[in-house]
Amino acid sequence: MGETVKKNVCLLVLFFLFLAASQALAANTTPQPGDLLPALSLPIPKNPEERAYLSLSGDGLFKIAQLKAQVVIIEIFSMYCPYCQKEAPTVNQLYQAIEENPDLKGKIVLLGIGSGNSSFEVGVFKKTYTVPFPLFADQDFNIHKSLGEVRTPYFIAIKNNKNKTPRVIYSELGGLNGIKSFLGKIITLGELK
Repeated sequence: MGETVKKNVCLLVLFFLFLAASQALAANTTPQPGDLLPALSLPIPKNPEERAYLSLSGDGLFKIAQLKAQVVIIEIFSMYCPYCQKEAPTVNQLYQAIEENPDLKGKIVLLGIGSGNSSFEVGVFKKTYTVPFPLFADQDFNIHKSLGEVRTPYFIAIKNNKNKTPRVIYSELGGLNGIKSFLGKIITLGELK
């Protein structure tokens, strides 16, 4: 009987190790279409134009679900990522294409999160590449971890449903591969037509 107990204890220990490993892996998965976006708390921008762009007021923190836009495109970038640097002008053009289209302006907003970047580093990236939309620092990688530790640049689009639940509609690593094509996908997936 002692041998059976040892085997059962070993099996139980292995089961709990497997369970813990599974939960750790699940916690580090990237958001997939259909998933709810993890709750991200970001500081309300101090810049009045950025606050107006996001339809926010006051101080403190906000969550993506609080934004009035129907679709939010989030770029995960790093100041030190050469691909992010190369993609910056294209992402700026995407912003312009949205803002110049009266059917999309206000319905789609962009924001960037600097993975592992301080506020200073995010500011340098914003100034160097003349980024017109809000960028946020994630110096401690907290947001990066909650999004599955994605590589950069990474684009996630979410749709803010009527009940204000931000559901992922797009989640991809790499460049936009053409503004028109990317925007067409987002319009279709976000049901903006």
